[in-house]
Amino acid sequence: MTHTVPLPTASGLAALEARLRQDLDVLELPAKPWVPQRQHNGVAARDVVVIGAGMCGLAAVAKLQLTGIDNVVAYDAAPAGMEGPWLTFARMETLRSPKTLAGPALGLPALTFRAWFTAQWGDEAWLALDKIPKNLWMDYLIWYRKVLNLPVHNNVRLTAIEQAGSLIALDIDGAETGRLFTRHLVLATGRSGLGGMAIPDFLQGVNHRWWAHSADEIDFAALRGKRLAVIGAGASAMDNAATALEAGAGAVDMLIRRKTMPRINKMTGISSPGVIHGMHLLPDAWKWKFVDYSAATQTPPPRSSTLRVSRHPNARFFLDCGIVAVKEQADGLLIETTQGKMHYDFLIAATGFTNDFNGRPEFTAIAPHIRSWSDGRYHAEMGPPRQTMLAAPDLGPAFEFRERVPGNCPMLAHIHCFNDAAMLTHGKVSGDIPAISTGAERLVLGITASLFAEDVDRHFNNLTAYDNPELQGDEWTDSTPLLKQENTL
Repeated sequence: MTHTVPLPTASGLAALEARLRQDLDVLELPAKPWVPQRQHNGVAARDVVVIGAGMCGLAAVAKLQLTGIDNVVAYDAAPAGMEGPWLTFARMETLRSPKTLAGPALGLPALTFRAWFTAQWGDEAWLALDKIPKNLWMDYLIWYRKVLNLPVHNNVRLTAIEQAGSLIALDIDGAETGRLFTRHLVLATGRSGLGGMAIPDFLQGVNHRWWAHSADEIDFAALRGKRLAVIGAGASAMDNAATALEAGAGAVDMLIRRKTMPRINKMTGISSPGVIHGMHLLPDAWKWKFVDYSAATQTPPPRSSTLRVSRHPNARFFLDCGIVAVKEQADGLLIETTQGKMHYDFLIAATGFTNDFNGRPEFTAIAPHIRSWSDGRYHAEMGPPRQTMLAAPDLGPAFEFRERVPGNCPMLAHIHCFNDAAMLTHGKVSGDIPAISTGAERLVLGITASLFAEDVDRHFNNLTAYDNPELQGDEWTDSTPLLKQENTL
């Protein structure tokens, strides 16, 4: 199934952009730059470097610039227009979030997806739209970056992080290569968080020619006529299975460990400003309880994604089907399950992502020092010790990492985990559309306060040195001499 909209109206978009410029002018945004310049050995340093220019990275950079922190840059390893998952491993047809959510608009109505859409296609098309096609969402993010003139550099990858006095040294490679310095570093690395793909133990050592993770680049055309197993019951599992079926796979089996499919998206039922703004201030035991319950009940795949699979007669669902072992054979894979042995030509593991960032070479210098929830924040009375939750980083109020041993890696206080790995500490404000503006505001408030405090002596000197008079001295007459004269009479 394809989702199409009529041809856009360029004049409507131009009018919207003019309206946005006027709104920013009325609000006196962006604020005037106010952060003093720093240098390292004569080389100018950035105030903030953002790694990642998907939705989270763009929202972070936009909020920084609106706050008057303009010495910033974002780097993304992907080519321009390919940032984030939308045109790569996000294989759904539409977004799962309601179309009405404000997303990364940062409180500016003219910056919402709805304003962008209706400016080009009108109110009737908006009313007719069900969910947002994922390609259209990517088009909106491209416009968002363009209309705000955000400083994003593509085809650049972070390769190393190092302490450099009071600054952070970064090595980058790709379209730009070399070393740069920054006061703050924001890791807006999306759904993969810090650790990347979660690979089950039963796939360790199995030749990659026989399997892929759901976030891998997959040649679905090569699966035409093949027998395919998909592990998982979440949205990603359904989207990959459907894509394979639509590409002509001979048979697709969903191997699902659970006895029943999850049906209720629990967090949707309590969505509110209270959850968005209050979750990160709860005691740790309550945070753990919410996230643990969500993990236990799981989020169901969207109905449309599931029907996209089940409408194919060559799709099968195997519930209560755990994987015991996966073995290579000359012509494919032998998968031993709790329901018996099954033979396949290829396997897709929709097994999510991990917070274990020890395997990422760019994080080598900081990984051993990052405090996680397993380092004393979790206590047994809080609930079951889920390993994925124990590995979550223990973050500060501005998403900053905390040191496992105080004093061993002070730059962590200036490195911010603005991605999905922050969920246990901060709630879902740094990875999903509904609360991304709140997350960006929380992040930038913290960075703003830190930058101001670090230069407080210079700001005070600016206060004492300021000598632009508002009164010229000719606005009044001093009557004191007259009063003295009257008192002598």
